[in-house]
Amino acid sequence: MATAKLSVDGRDIDLPVVEGSEGEKAIDITSLRKETGYITLDPGYGNTGSCTSDITFINGEEGVLRYRGYPIEQIAEKADFVEVCYLLIFGSLPNADQLAEFKQELTYHSLLHEDMKKFFEGYPPTAHPMAILSSMVASLSTYYPEDEADLHLNMVRLLAKAKTIAAFSYKKTIGQPFIYPKNDLDYCSNFLHMMFAVPSEPYAVPEVLRDALNLLLILHADHEQNCSTSTVRMVGSSQANLFASIAAGVCALWGPLHGGANQRVIEMLEMIRDDGGDYQKYVDMAKDKDSDFKLMGFGHRVYKNFDPRARILKRTADRVLEQLGHRKDSLIDIARNLEQVALEDEYFVERKLYPNVDFYSGILYRAMEIPTQMFTVMFALGRLPGWIAQWREMRSDPGARINRPRQVYTGATERDWVALDQR
Repeated sequence: MATAKLSVDGRDIDLPVVEGSEGEKAIDITSLRKETGYITLDPGYGNTGSCTSDITFINGEEGVLRYRGYPIEQIAEKADFVEVCYLLIFGSLPNADQLAEFKQELTYHSLLHEDMKKFFEGYPPTAHPMAILSSMVASLSTYYPEDEADLHLNMVRLLAKAKTIAAFSYKKTIGQPFIYPKNDLDYCSNFLHMMFAVPSEPYAVPEVLRDALNLLLILHADHEQNCSTSTVRMVGSSQANLFASIAAGVCALWGPLHGGANQRVIEMLEMIRDDGGDYQKYVDMAKDKDSDFKLMGFGHRVYKNFDPRARILKRTADRVLEQLGHRKDSLIDIARNLEQVALEDEYFVERKLYPNVDFYSGILYRAMEIPTQMFTVMFALGRLPGWIAQWREMRSDPGARINRPRQVYTGATERDWVALDQR
């Protein structure tokens, strides 16, 4: 076994080197503190591997993303979202019988317990859909207690009911009656029907919307050990149940630096529109080192050359916008101008500030008439199978331990207590 030598206080220790199936190398520091008294300090965990995983592979330098070894480009072109759920969670592509059974399970477990409808009555109309989603997912544990025999069923329940919860949360905010799921519709069509149908008239799900949603959910399905996925694993490492762990992931995703980024893209475009639509003014501000303004939806922390998901979405966005006839949307016009600048302007090209998946997904969701507040919920629906797969992998790992990061204390040293009358 290869080792790395570390010299500490005049003493050399050998640390094992671990190599992944794609050639990634890591230094195993499991014994570091025990042998030396030292720990590593890595704010944001940018250089720290928290686990080994068989689920998703990313090569940010070369723009590679694979689910269970399958390139995202092939998956996006050929797969259905339900197939991707099965692949991520169970580790292999389903055959025809397995897929049919899985689809049936997701269909027949999409109803919520009727009592849960009362929960929605308690939320104010202004409640953010992510707040509703996280609390409702956590509350599922009260109806479906954890039982190893029911683990598969609980994973199915979560996948099936989350889209119903999401659609109900939207209906709550606009004061419309809830629309129940229909067993003759596929996963994506069912969600869109619950979102946009009303009891007073028929609603047929446009195929272009169904296909666009299917793609968006697939591209968000997993992305290695990001903030929300690491949160799911962190919470799950305490043996917390599936619903509690996923609810924590929803809360982590809510942040504007993570799942809320596509919402911030639209809010930025609205700000530019309301300021007269002069996008070049904001491009210049983004270039100005003395300005605090940043263009949202450009560049990526992991992908150094391009985001493969953004390339796929760009083609889809152009096609969907054409079919839906949203060319006159002023926000989309501004977005396309910004996109052109980012792809051609030397400042952005040199710094690799290309349009990322949040940029294009925000535009697509707007074109699909998904409300801006629902953007992060849509991200959560897509990421759900990845969270479940990561939680399941962590729970089945015989070497898994409760997560307990260390710290380097920088506070006051020991001092005596001061009585109240002497302070």
